[in-house]
Amino acid sequence: MTTPMQARPEKHVAVLRFYALAVLVGIVAGLGAIIFRGLIGLFHNLLFLGHLSVLYNANLHTPAGPWGPLVVLAPVVAAVVVVFLVKNFAPEAKGHGVPEVMEAVYYNRGIIRPVVAVIKSIASSLSIGSGGSAGREGPMIQVGASFGSTLGQWIAMPPWQRITLIAGGAGGGIAASFNTPVGGLLFAVEIIMLELSARTLVPVAIATVTATYVSRLVFGNYPSFIIPQLQLPGVRATNPWILLSYLGLGTVMGGAATLFIKCLYGCEEFFEHRVPANYYVRHVGAMLLVGVMFYCMWRFFGNYYIEGVGYATVQDVLTGSLSIPWLLLLLFALKLFATSLTLGSGASGGVFSPAFFMGATMGGAYGVVLGRIFPGLPINPPAFAVAGMAGMVGASTGAAVAAIVMIFEMTRDYNVIIPMTITVALAYGLRTVLSKESIYTMKLFLRGRHIPQTLQASVGHVRLAKEVMRSRVIALDAATTLEAFAKIVRQHPVDSYFLVHEGQRIQGVIGHEAAAAALDNPRAASTVGQIADPRYTVVTENATLAEVLAGMSAQGTSASLIAATQTPLVSEVLGIIADRELAEVMIGSIDLFRD
Repeated sequence: MTTPMQARPEKHVAVLRFYALAVLVGIVAGLGAIIFRGLIGLFHNLLFLGHLSVLYNANLHTPAGPWGPLVVLAPVVAAVVVVFLVKNFAPEAKGHGVPEVMEAVYYNRGIIRPVVAVIKSIASSLSIGSGGSAGREGPMIQVGASFGSTLGQWIAMPPWQRITLIAGGAGGGIAASFNTPVGGLLFAVEIIMLELSARTLVPVAIATVTATYVSRLVFGNYPSFIIPQLQLPGVRATNPWILLSYLGLGTVMGGAATLFIKCLYGCEEFFEHRVPANYYVRHVGAMLLVGVMFYCMWRFFGNYYIEGVGYATVQDVLTGSLSIPWLLLLLFALKLFATSLTLGSGASGGVFSPAFFMGATMGGAYGVVLGRIFPGLPINPPAFAVAGMAGMVGASTGAAVAAIVMIFEMTRDYNVIIPMTITVALAYGLRTVLSKESIYTMKLFLRGRHIPQTLQASVGHVRLAKEVMRSRVIALDAATTLEAFAKIVRQHPVDSYFLVHEGQRIQGVIGHEAAAAALDNPRAASTVGQIADPRYTVVTENATLAEVLAGMSAQGTSASLIAATQTPLVSEVLGIIADRELAEVMIGSIDLFRD
């Protein structure tokens, strides 16, 4: 349905003004991250500790609260409110949010409803703050993207500019959440953006840097995780056997990422199609089970471990204080199950943080076991945990390069770059073999929506009109009868075009297929002038195909004449470009990237 904002005529926004809008998107994304983390702290402190406060450090374990075993009801209470909000105000806020942004970009010209930002913030902060196993980056991506889209609708700009603001908001949201400006930019490039050029990259970079700066004003310029052991000399991964061991880790993380995707959507399918209950009952039941799981962890191991974003557990693994292999594997399995239950049953939250958790625990366990098998090698388990985080995120989301850069920005340790790259490359490659769809595109694939897995240069768009045009053009007087026209058609190849004229004035164009259709049903006309299509555009021979397409789209025509002037005489037409020529160029472009 067309909204009043969509109905306004679209007009290109000037460069400097567009950059100013990118700054505004970045400011809102940064403020959104601040407010969102405050909301998580508010709900977390209220539901776990029984007091009002927005101060909450996710890198520290939550102490035991006054509720005792009743803490299992914290996610249940939040689940009721989440379902109410999502069901009645913004169904798009359900789940991890990024697929909805991608769908808006690829299938809805970048249109996202403004209410999504508000509902997503509240619902996700409730889900995460109450102990649900989800991440805070997905909501911030959707909030930033929603504001970018709203701004793009309010000002009524062309779709490419609106989508650029969406990418800036999404990148800014993730950059502000993790203090990773370059990682946020790369995430937008790999997951959101349709075009890579100076006109799109610069505004997105402005938005991500601005969002990061705003968040740093409140949270400071600190890495998300501290890894003291990697800063010691002698643990650097220069030993070739150590580097080879990351090939094994990459294989493990590729399998783990595939398992994550299958479990999440398996749970979603189970709750939606196999549980005979409504949304409220399904989600409340699942969150009760999640509450029981993290309470059992506190009861038997002294910490909740798997609740919320789980950064405290990740920090324990990275500092080496949590290094028992069987416990790390147990935490991996429980986090996988808790995340699948949380998001699969209808909570609101992201997948990055659970992926960090699972990557750190699996990578840490791999490093500890490897060190015990090969005691002579200088194995450093936290280094494997860091590489595991990058491998899990990169493989599951498809944002492989962003994962490497983000983990580096979050840890600020150059020693992890080479191991991370090896791990991510192999994990991503294996996941694509086991599951073509990422955790983001799988949701859309199940809806029948296909998202391209690659960004390819539009090589056909830079072809010149004179290289693409069909020069086999036959001029016909408008008074030519259909009987005479039938004989002419049979004398010329199927790739011919017929240019109909009165005197020297062009009246229209007839393609070979249109001619055949008209001759098969001659009752509606008696001359070629009556069947000629009068709609056409005119371009010069040095116009690019992109300019040809833009003109045809703007004027609603299916053919473009190639001539030196905008009002050519029939003798001045050099050639014609229509559907056949456009299809040939597209096929030729695809051939460049075919396996």
